[in-house]
Amino acid sequence: MDKTDANTIWLTQEAYDKLQAELDHLVNVGRDEVTQRIAQARDEGDLRENGGYHAAREEQGQMEARIRLLQDMLRRAEVGEAPSDPDEVAAGTRVTIAFDGDTSDTDTFLLGSREVLGLDEAAEDINVYSPQSPLGSAILGKRKGDDVTYTAPNGRPISVTIVDVQPFTS
Repeated sequence: MDKTDANTIWLTQEAYDKLQAELDHLVNVGRDEVTQRIAQARDEGDLRENGGYHAAREEQGQMEARIRLLQDMLRRAEVGEAPSDPDEVAAGTRVTIAFDGDTSDTDTFLLGSREVLGLDEAAEDINVYSPQSPLGSAILGKRKGDDVTYTAPNGRPISVTIVDVQPFTS
């Protein structure tokens, strides 16, 4: 894949393997389990008032949506190594930036994807920026201490300084 492709999802081999294992489980085990639950609920009689049937069908829909998402992510994945330089901004790192060089006006976020990094509902307070976003693409490959200017979606230039870069741990 071309590195400039905005649809590319950058993954380490470990992240790719984790997503592939989840997909394999959903396709080979999860589908059978939910199909069995639907069949059991169907055998109970009237489907209009069968809560177990409707719950199993809802679960099936959510699982199929997750399967499609994983298939799409893995199809668009570009597998690479985790950064060897701890001060380099890469997908999967926690980055702190200062706006216009003002160290009192900072933002700390994760550069990556919630799904890829395995973030759940409990991690909602962590801001996540895509490496393909204007900010993400501007800082990708830069180092701690670098000054970067990028164009915000409203067309305004924004200057930031990379204050800190750390590997993400969930």
